[in-house]
Amino acid sequence: MESNPTNIITITKEQLATMPVVTFPGKITVIDKIDEAVSALEYLSSQKTIGFDTETKPAFKKGQTNKVSLIQMSSADQCFLFRINKIGFIPQLKQLIEDESITKIGLSLKDDFLVLHRIWQFTPAGFIDLQNMAKRFNIADGSLQKIYGILFSQRISKGQRLSNWEAEALSESQQMYASIDAWACLKIYNYLLSGNFNPEESPYQIEKSELL
Repeated sequence: MESNPTNIITITKEQLATMPVVTFPGKITVIDKIDEAVSALEYLSSQKTIGFDTETKPAFKKGQTNKVSLIQMSSADQCFLFRINKIGFIPQLKQLIEDESITKIGLSLKDDFLVLHRIWQFTPAGFIDLQNMAKRFNIADGSLQKIYGILFSQRISKGQRLSNWEAEALSESQQMYASIDAWACLKIYNYLLSGNFNPEESPYQIEKSELL
């Protein structure tokens, strides 16, 4: 893909704020039992490509860190929320994460793997980081919210990011937030891969010199 190297694509917070909020259009399944997890992972293992993300209970005290609470994985129309704080990192989950034949799309994956590796040993395979992919399309922004806004003119709400991911039950708002994060990664990947996005036609182009 070739594009004008003197231009980059970026979006402001003000531009994002005017966009309608996206909602997840598919089915959301919360997984908090091992037998449910095994069934969900069988389905996900039948997919060629899935979206991937994690959530961790926020720490508000200096020096405090928490373990991963949730791993969410999504097909185009179905997202599974694996409550790792309840079921643990089961062998079938490790197998999927290490399966290079299934393409898994995430964003800032190094951060996800860092927190996961604090408690489990695994070798991730088949992962694609959208931050690297977006750069090839001259998209300078690295956040999921901004990349999604640039491509689809919709805003991903971040209102639940700092909520309690270890609550006894996840609220509908938490479920929606977590599902969108994984599903949006897959949607962005498929759209960029389709060839339907032309950077030179983006309304969010600016001259590189404008950032200096």
